[in-house]
Amino acid sequence: MFCSFRSVLYVPGFNDNMVTFSSNAKSQGLCFSRAVEAASRSPPVSVDRSSKISTSVPIHAQTRVCVSQALRWWEKTLKPNNMIEVHSPEKLVHFLDNVGHALVVVDFYSPACGGCKTLHPKICQIAALYPNVVFVQVNYEEMKTMCHSMHIHVLPFFRFYRGAEGRVCSFSCTNATIKKFKDALAKHGNESYNLGPARGLDEKELKALASVGEISANSHKIMLSSIQIQNES
Repeated sequence: MFCSFRSVLYVPGFNDNMVTFSSNAKSQGLCFSRAVEAASRSPPVSVDRSSKISTSVPIHAQTRVCVSQALRWWEKTLKPNNMIEVHSPEKLVHFLDNVGHALVVVDFYSPACGGCKTLHPKICQIAALYPNVVFVQVNYEEMKTMCHSMHIHVLPFFRFYRGAEGRVCSFSCTNATIKKFKDALAKHGNESYNLGPARGLDEKELKALASVGEISANSHKIMLSSIQIQNES
């Protein structure tokens, strides 16, 4: 199941946000989702004072807490030592720029994505078989601006980076198409190293992140100059 973040979500009681599922999308098994950002503006619900509970309880707050606890599936699977999670664009950029020659698989996921939840245990199992490959998880909900700048709109989504080559491939896959992931890992995980310094994100991606304030101007300039040096050599 793919999750697309271009639709609008309807949750009863959440300020009348609306979800739309086309018949074509349903037939393809697509999952449309968006965080309910207007939930905090919903009015509290008054409870009948004749009942046991006699206070006014903002129902959206209770619901958000329950959802937050229920969706932490990515923390329940035992992760191998070569799988980490980054929580800011700066850390992702810095990591890719300094990781050396190792193959890095960046896994973009969302807590609300059913396909991500189903696929995650298999990714952990595969990661354990490739101890020399680094798997980096990125929570879409935490870094939406960065994901939009990098044109990540469908989940689960993967990008492979390797040393001086930078990004070597990117694609979306599900549990049903896991062979695509395994084939890419087998191909790029066994290729000979390019001994130049790690390239990290593309120059276009760095400019996009800097333009929206996701990375600092100083680090952006340093990395761009690094890319220019690599291209000139």
